[in-house]
Amino acid sequence: MVQQALFKGYHVKAFGRNVYTTGYLQTDNLKLVQGALFDATEVYNAIKGSDAVLSAIGGGTDGTDKARTLGMKNIIAQMQKANVRRIITTGAEGILNAEDGKMLMEQEDYPPEYMPVSLEHKKAYELLNESGLNWTVVCPSDIVNAGPTGNYYVAADQLPHPNNYKINVGDMAMFMLNELEKNEYVKRRVGISN
Repeated sequence: MVQQALFKGYHVKAFGRNVYTTGYLQTDNLKLVQGALFDATEVYNAIKGSDAVLSAIGGGTDGTDKARTLGMKNIIAQMQKANVRRIITTGAEGILNAEDGKMLMEQEDYPPEYMPVSLEHKKAYELLNESGLNWTVVCPSDIVNAGPTGNYYVAADQLPHPNNYKINVGDMAMFMLNELEKNEYVKRRVGISN
């Protein structure tokens, strides 16, 4: 996401605990901000003066890691304090709607091993939905460590058709940056697949 944003000419603040070990191309448009997701002051200082936040919070999948919910709660609070209204973030396919209107994670055949991480994504989505911010949550199935192709499918609030249950990380970053410019899915969850 950072590399593509720089390529498009954006001024980027890359925030995280390991930003100095990422090997980003050094340019005047990039500011590396090392900090902790749960530190209110550090997150506020990273967000302050920005036009938008693009977030890709990771973490464990067994339900013990609360980075997605607690991190999102802090990001939302600091965005509100800094008067930054736009956020595009990642979620999981489990929070997309099934044909019956309920979430995929609420279906009887939803794989139980995905439930803990889906619950975390659901809580983060609910926090965003209640925040008053202009949010978009990108909800992939499996994220593949591959570059952008420019060929992907999206759908608002549900799985895309066709759906190959995977997305290249480069294509997901491309979609997030395109959404930042186009604002086609504000206050929507987005299913995405290559």
